[in-house]
Amino acid sequence: MKKQTSSRKAPAFKNESEEAKWWHQNRDQHGKQLLAEVGKGQGQVLTKEKLLSRIAASKTSAAPVVSLRIPEADLALARKQAQQKGLPYQTYIKSLLHETLAAREKRKIGW
Repeated sequence: MKKQTSSRKAPAFKNESEEAKWWHQNRDQHGKQLLAEVGKGQGQVLTKEKLLSRIAASKTSAAPVVSLRIPEADLALARKQAQQKGLPYQTYIKSLLHETLAAREKRKIGW
C-alpha cells in the first residue's frame, strides 16, 4: 500500500491475469512497504469488537452480491486468519476491505 508521497504506482492492466501476475511478482516489495508502515505506527489493529460492530451494522440492510477472483494462497490465508478470530472468512474479508477503504479515504491515498 502506497502513500501519496510515493512516486510508485500500480500500472494499468489489460486484464485480470496481467494484474494478478504483477501483484505476485511485486509481493515482496509490497510486503516490505507494509512492514515499514506498521513500523512507523501507521498500521491499525482490527479488534474483534470493531469487527463484530461492523457485522451488526452490515446486517441492517441487504448488501449487493459481488463476485471476486482471489488467488488461492490469499484465500487460504484469509480463511486461516478468520478461523483464528472465530469469524466466517467472508465476513473477515469484507471487514478487511472496509477497513482499508475507510483508511484510504481518510488519508486520501490514491494510486
